[in-house]
Amino acid sequence: WTSVGGEMLPIEVTVIPNGNGRLELTGNLGDVMKESCKIALSYIKANAEKYGITTDFSKIDIHIHAPEGAVPKDGPSAGVTMTTALVSALTNRPVKADVAMTGEISLRGNVLAIGGLKEKSMAAYKNKMKTVLIPQDNVPDLEKVDEVVKKNIEFIPVSTLDEVLNLALTKPRKSPKS
Repeated sequence: WTSVGGEMLPIEVTVIPNGNGRLELTGNLGDVMKESCKIALSYIKANAEKYGITTDFSKIDIHIHAPEGAVPKDGPSAGVTMTTALVSALTNRPVKADVAMTGEISLRGNVLAIGGLKEKSMAAYKNKMKTVLIPQDNVPDLEKVDEVVKKNIEFIPVSTLDEVLNLALTKPRKSPKS
């Protein structure tokens, strides 16, 4: 977000087989956002079993990209988004198309408060999102969010990455019976 409003930040992740454990970050990401990517990946590696991830991380490369590379992007608020995109790519569980999210993350899987909730909420509204996951500690900031936004978006406070992933990802696909 900036002083003139918020923008939606799409995140793309691809898993490259036959790699060597490399993490590639592109899209004019600033240092803090790069840090969020690394925290997200460390969290996922440490909790892979819990999320049904059996990937040998030393045998793949992961590429995280924030499109619109000419626009500089920085700040910790995309941590939940980075984690969700990574888990989605590693489990083949798509992210629900009408869910937006914001929140800094910790290595222990906690969702931490962010700034600019009013601006970020307006960006979600303009992009026709139905649900926005926000840090539990940002609930008092909902008072500053425009009424039209609050009437059209369901805000769900979250405290952990487990909550985020349960709300944002589609259910695991059942394998077809033979």
